[in-house]
Amino acid sequence: MPARSRARKRALDVLYESEMRGLGLGATLSHRMAAAEQPLNEYTVALVEGVIAHRERIDELISTYAQGWTLERMPAVDRNVLRIGVFEVLYRDDVPDPVALDEAVSLARELSTEQSPTFVNGLLGRLVEIKPSLTL
Repeated sequence: MPARSRARKRALDVLYESEMRGLGLGATLSHRMAAAEQPLNEYTVALVEGVIAHRERIDELISTYAQGWTLERMPAVDRNVLRIGVFEVLYRDDVPDPVALDEAVSLARELSTEQSPTFVNGLLGRLVEIKPSLTL
């Protein structure tokens, strides 16, 4: 598994753990960084910090374009995969949109429900289409 793919999975682990334990994202990241035998991958940290910094806008976009789904109703894995994917699509110029989309779909396929890859692909694909018109 390429380094950035592993970093995305670890970022997903941090985001998911935060939700499941009812902790703030920053607290979970700090705990993981302090407890890690090896330093967390720099891209993992960048992803989690990016989601934290832009979470309000990211969640707003997910809520707006997730037809028929509220954030609360989505599986926690899907919600956090989408947060990472939206962050990469909108805020990481060094990640091509198709790569961000493919990586998010792969995580959903590996870790979530049978319908999740299609859902993640559709929502992120829509955001990629309208990206030029979005205000960040």
